[in-house]
Parts: sequence; C-alpha cells; structure tokens
Amino acid sequence: MIELKTKIIELYDSAKSDFSSDDINCFEEFKKILNTGKVRAAEFINEKWVTNEWVKKGILLGFRMGIIVEFSYTDKKVFYDKHTYPEKTFSIDDNLRLVPGGSSVRDGVFIASSVTMMPPMYINVGAYIDEGSMIDSHALVGSCAQVGKNVHLSAGAILGGVLEPIGANPVIIENNVFVGGNAGIFEGVIVKQKAIIAAGVIITAGTPVYDAVNKCFLKKDKRNPVEIPERAVVVSGSRKLESNPNFSVYCPIIIKYRDNSSDNSVSLEMDLRIFDK
Repeated sequence: MIELKTKIIELYDSAKSDFSSDDINCFEEFKKILNTGKVRAAEFINEKWVTNEWVKKGILLGFRMGIIVEFSYTDKKVFYDKHTYPEKTFSIDDNLRLVPGGSSVRDGVFIASSVTMMPPMYINVGAYIDEGSMIDSHALVGSCAQVGKNVHLSAGAILGGVLEPIGANPVIIENNVFVGGNAGIFEGVIVKQKAIIAAGVIITAGTPVYDAVNKCFLKKDKRNPVEIPERAVVVSGSRKLESNPNFSVYCPIIIKYRDNSSDNSVSLEMDLRIFDK
C-alpha cells in the first residue's frame, strides 16, 4: 500500500500526460482497492475525519490518463467518457439491490453489501456507501462523498462532490442519518450520527446554522467545515439581516434533538433491507 501511494503521488505531481503501461497498471491497482473500500477519500481517525489527499490525487490522475471513448451497452444506451472510468459492474454475489430504470454508478466507488439503489440515481467516483443504506430515486452522491451505515438518502437529495481543491474535505454523512427529499449537503459539510435533515434543507460550508435548543449558531471557520451535531433535527428557517431587519435570509435551524417521536418518523423498513444469505 505504501509503495502504491508513493507511486500515485509521484505520477500526479509529475504533471506528465504520456503514460507507460506500468503507469496505467498502477492506476488500475489503485482503482481496484478504491472499488473494494480498502482506501477511501476520508477516514475517521482519532475522533476526527481526515481527508486522504493522495486518494483524491489518484482519482484525478485517472481523469488525466483517460481518453474519450464510446461505451455501447445497447443500441439505445451509448455514452462517451474517459476510458478510465466506465460504468461500475455488479454481480449477484455483491448482495445489493440495484433496481432497473436508469441508475448509474461510476467505476471507483465502494458499495457495501445490503445497499439499495432506486432508479434513477447516480453515484460518482470516489464515493463510499456503507451497509444498509438506501440511495433513493433522483438522488446524487457526488465525488468522494462518504455515506455511513443505515443512511436514508431520500428522493432528489444531493450530496455535493468535492474533488478539488485536493485538501478540501468531502461531504460526510455518518451512520443512521436521515436526509429528506430535495435536501442538499455541499462543500465538505459533516452530518454526525443519527441526525435528521428535513426535506428541502440546504447546507453549505458557509451556511450559518442556528441551534434553537442551545440558542447559538454552530461554530465554523475556513479550515473546519460545518458539523451538524449528533441527533440534531434540522429544518429550513430564516433569520433577519443585521444590516436591514426588514429583510430575512435563509437559515437552517436545529429545531430539536431526536426523541421517540422523531425516531418513529424516520424508522427504516427492514423488509427493504433483507437479503439472501
């Protein structure tokens, strides 16, 4: 692994555009371990999410290496994209559900067993989807986004991709989070365990989020993304402009922290997550 990491960094930093067969084999080995989840764009280390810059360099290297080719699956299904990133293929042994109807997963994505994907949805390169999660219709999981166990990403929800700049944190959704329909999480925002993001809520790195329970805005700075606390229930709201109180601007609000009522409202139907052994 250390040798592969060193080679990927060297290839990326070289800025070369003419690659040897050894270079291409190195990238394919990198993509293999990306597909199996042995490496990922961000890891939880010492109680903190840490971005693996070399992994993002490897993903970008694949775009530099790639040439545009035609992918023909049927007479009506033809695509033109970099040859290094074809559509990911699955088998029955992967023990997941990919429902027919126009969904697509790019190569270089880790999908754990017991994940359900409803059509049409899209998962981009570098993403990581852990066990028991559901990616619902019209949802988008952007480049390098990290999704934990038993997450429900509702219809039309978006997790923004963060491939550049290299050091920028990807969007991270921890275990047992519920993301409502048409919600959007962008720019390296971290949603901690068991939080609920209500339908239509939009959160970016620069979005002030007000905690109505503790009567304060969540702390944020340029180096650290916004973190939605564990069990927080976030809804759309507004706040008055200090410069002109006659006007208000959008503001997500933590209206409460999860209780039995909110747990019941987002309980998962395990019938959808039963797989043959």
